Amino acid sequence: MRITKLGHACVRLERDGAVLVIDPGGFSEPDAAVGADAVAITHEHPDHLDLDRLRAAAEASSAGLEVYTHAGIAERLGGLRDLGARIHTVSHGDTVSPAGFDVHVYGERHAVIHPDLPVITNVGFRVATEHGALFHPGDALTLPEDPVSTLLFPVHAPWSKISEVVDYLREVAPARAVAVHDALLSETGAGVYFRNLGTLVPGVEVARLLPGDTAEG
Repeated sequence: MRITKLGHACVRLERDGAVLVIDPGGFSEPDAAVGADAVAITHEHPDHLDLDRLRAAAEASSAGLEVYTHAGIAERLGGLRDLGARIHTVSHGDTVSPAGFDVHVYGERHAVIHPDLPVITNVGFRVATEHGALFHPGDALTLPEDPVSTLLFPVHAPWSKISEVVDYLREVAPARAVAVHDALLSETGAGVYFRNLGTLVPGVEVARLLPGDTAEG
């Protein structure tokens, strides 16, 4: 399976001609979801969900775009049905097959940004691969109930600190961790983060993909 970073928290997964895009938000490329057979959305924040990007993908899909997300977002996507899209509601514990990918859904809540702000729904997607599984947790440090070989981890966010990221990588213990949610980091800041992660999580191969970069999953 090929993984392509499309900016911030958005990734494109390709296998056997099928394409699944996760979290095409406002910080990813305008055409991030175009060409996708299916799109999965973890939560409603605009850096993960952008209706214009979904609309562009639905308009470009001849077979009808499939969208997988939780009920709160699904209610807002009715207009996509007019473009032939099919909206699927998922929640923690579900098993689904977007574009033929074997996906398990884990997680329920977004990480706490501040006690004065409401905590919204957030689901993560564990995608089976040839050699294990890839997990995109969205904006939460969700522990998947099954082993993960590649973890797409939110390296930097208003709700996190690096000690939490380190502990998350240690607990999930993937063979490889690929950073997402990095649009707010300067290159100087990214260097600080990755030097610390390399020291504190020596048993995990930690990598950063820039927009357009690819890796095998």
